[in-house]
Amino acid sequence: MAKDKTGSDKALSKRSAIASAAKVPVSSRSEIAAFLSAAKSVVPAATGSGRLAFALDATMSRQPTWDSACKLQAEMFDAVGKTGGLSVQLVYFRGLGECRASRWVEDTRQLADLMTRIDCRGGQTQIGRVLRHVSDEAKKTPVSAMVYIGDAMEEDIDKLAVIAGELALRKVPCFMFHEGNDPAAAIGFREIARVTGGAYVRFDQNAASELAALLRAVATYATGGRLALERSGGKAARLLLEQLGPGTSGDKGSNQS
Repeated sequence: MAKDKTGSDKALSKRSAIASAAKVPVSSRSEIAAFLSAAKSVVPAATGSGRLAFALDATMSRQPTWDSACKLQAEMFDAVGKTGGLSVQLVYFRGLGECRASRWVEDTRQLADLMTRIDCRGGQTQIGRVLRHVSDEAKKTPVSAMVYIGDAMEEDIDKLAVIAGELALRKVPCFMFHEGNDPAAAIGFREIARVTGGAYVRFDQNAASELAALLRAVATYATGGRLALERSGGKAARLLLEQLGPGTSGDKGSNQS
C-alpha cells in the first residue's frame, strides 16, 4: 500500500454532526444479542474460502483502550485461524500520513503478533485511504468483507461515500465497529455500512465480549457467506440478513472467483 502523505480531507462540520446526533440511534444490547445469536447458528460452507480485510484506527485517541482492544482483536484472529479457508490482511493508519497493510495470510498468529507491536501515534483519520486500498485489492482478487474499528472520523463523508460506492460495486460489505460516542463518526460509519451493504455496531468497554463475538461472526460470514446464514434459519439470522441487505457480497456464488 502506498505510504505517500496525503492532505487531510475537510472535517465534517461540528454543527452538522451535533444537529444530526440526536437522530442517530445507538446499537442496543438487543441488536448486539441478535448478532451473537446469528453467529452461533452460522455453519460455514464445507468448502468455504474468502478474504477478510481487517482495518484499525491507531491514532492517539484510541490509546486509552488500545491494550484491551488488541486483546480482543487477537482473539478474533485466533477464531479466524480456527475457521480455516480464510485469508486476512491487517490494515492500519496512524501519525502523519502513515497507512500500512500486511500481506494476505492464513496463519493469523502472524497478524496478532504484528498488532501487538503497533503503538498509537497522533494524527488525523485516514479512512479514505483504507477504503481505497481495500477497493484496489478487491479489483485484483475478490475480497469477502472488510472490518473497521475506530472511534472518530475527520474526513468529508461525501468523499468517503464515493469510495464506499466503489466497494459496493465490487461487493465488499463493510462492518463498521464504532468505539465511543463521537456523533460525526456515528453518522459516517453508518453511511459507509449502508452504502456497501454492511453493518454498523457501536460498542464500549462494557461490551467487550460482544465485540469479540461479533468479529468472529464476521469471520464466519466471510467464509460461509450469505447462504450459510440463510441455511441457519431462526429469527436472529434473519435480523442479521436484514442488516446486510439483499444480495450482499458474502454470497459465495457472487463474490468468489
